[in-house]
Amino acid sequence: MATSTPPELTPREKAEEDAGSAMSFFDHLVELRKRLVSALAAVGIGMFIGLLVSKRFINFIVQPMVIALRANHLDDKLYFMSPAGFVGLYINLGLYLGIVLAMPWVLFQIWLFVAPGLYKHERRATASFIISAMLLFLTGIAVGYFGLLPIVLTKVIGFSAGGPIQPWISVNEYFDLILVVLVGLGVIFEMPVVIFILSLFGIVTPKFLLKNFRYAMLVITILAAIVTPSPDATTMLIFMAPMIILYFVGVLVSYVVLRRKRERELAEGEAH
Repeated sequence: MATSTPPELTPREKAEEDAGSAMSFFDHLVELRKRLVSALAAVGIGMFIGLLVSKRFINFIVQPMVIALRANHLDDKLYFMSPAGFVGLYINLGLYLGIVLAMPWVLFQIWLFVAPGLYKHERRATASFIISAMLLFLTGIAVGYFGLLPIVLTKVIGFSAGGPIQPWISVNEYFDLILVVLVGLGVIFEMPVVIFILSLFGIVTPKFLLKNFRYAMLVITILAAIVTPSPDATTMLIFMAPMIILYFVGVLVSYVVLRRKRERELAEGEAH
């Protein structure tokens, strides 16, 4: 079996590798501190901006619930249950917005820290990984906010429609709910990236993923139960559907990774 060897480097790339390897432990600590300070400064600035726009953004995050209330012909208002309830929501939302705003710069700082120790092709792969992970996370949030939440909340609120019991919804509890749902979906949408990494290191293969699909279904069901705002089966199925699709997307990603690895090994074997 042919052994894997790093690609030939140009003189400029060799100089870059030598410079990266020549850094002492102290130099790495100084570089790490620099990147951490820059990342924390970005988070601080992001939180400041988040607090400035937080009040306007509240109207945006409550829209799925407003849609659900209107669909069931109910009063489309949410309420806070303590004197400081709205202020707490305003601050918490601003802090979360700040983290989201700062995240691209934080990831860029991570990239700058690890890049000097990587080959050129590894740098491209790492950059693609960071961008893909960020885009998939945001896609998961968008699918939850625009697609799943209005449907599920309309169905949940509809259980009491027309009866003597009417909903009196706390905006703070609603915020806690959608935070779990949206962040949970964002993390779940990272599934193809996780499968890509596992396939790259030979931990999983397309055959392994298909053979163990029943176990994946068990994990998907548990995750759906965690992020679903209602325990009924229909709502869980709505949340399970994108997870199952993502799993098979991951199988396709694993197949592409495995095929490229085999092609590279064959090319290296012929070269030797």
